[in-house]
Amino acid sequence: MFNSLTFMVHGGADHGGGIAAAIGGLLSFLEKLAGMGPPEIFSTVLPGIATMQNIHPLLVHFPIAFLSAFFALDLIGSLAKKPNWRAVASGLLYLGAVASIFTATAGFIAADSVPHGGNVHQVMENHEHFGIAVVIFALSLAGWRALKGGVIEGVANTLFLILAAVMCGLMVLGADLGGLMVYHYGVAVSAVPVSEEALMHHHDGEELHDHEHEHEHELGTVPEETHGHNHEPAPVSEPTHDHEAEPAHTHAPSAEHTHNHDHAHDPSHQHNHAHPETGQ
Repeated sequence: MFNSLTFMVHGGADHGGGIAAAIGGLLSFLEKLAGMGPPEIFSTVLPGIATMQNIHPLLVHFPIAFLSAFFALDLIGSLAKKPNWRAVASGLLYLGAVASIFTATAGFIAADSVPHGGNVHQVMENHEHFGIAVVIFALSLAGWRALKGGVIEGVANTLFLILAAVMCGLMVLGADLGGLMVYHYGVAVSAVPVSEEALMHHHDGEELHDHEHEHEHELGTVPEETHGHNHEPAPVSEPTHDHEAEPAHTHAPSAEHTHNHDHAHDPSHQHNHAHPETGQ
């Protein structure tokens, strides 16, 4: 346990620099910010937002989070008879409705300012339609909830939950098209070219090498693996038998013969081989 705490404080292995190095890095970062102007501070602290062509991708997370959480809490609160949960759900619905207005507005601005090809135009149009539908549903449900004082019961509440489910479904479809435009078609994305060498990752102390496995199955040798190193094939050890020298013999065309091998290590162990007709 002491060693683990030491790594956490001072760093080591895969723990990076530890807490001490993190605090030192934070102090260096704050010292660097002290010598910058407001625009430089903004681009340094929030580099993602500073490089965005529009803020629609930033705002879109808020209605998705608020409205999804609203529907989950309201559904569970209705089924479990928990009015406190439904009261929290009401607040999330109001926040989600307001966030949807800002998000849709930023989306319209982005559609007019972001260059895109004809293959993306229809996708963008459908994305806008889903966004408008979500805004209408969110404002309608929020208004209905506010008029009822945050409490809707009976059949009306069932209809309310159905409409809320439809709203969440439209929101998912719209978000899916938004992801399609960004991650598939690259709308409003400044892609950075990545070289093939940059895709190779290695850890300190390790060398990058390709593993090539070449197997050669030959009599008397074992399979050889090449990992960028040269290995001599190791011969397979086989039992050796000392055979007594025998005179050369010829086979008659139709004769079968047998010959015996006397083993030096075991005189009683003999092999009898019957040779069929060979034609030689």
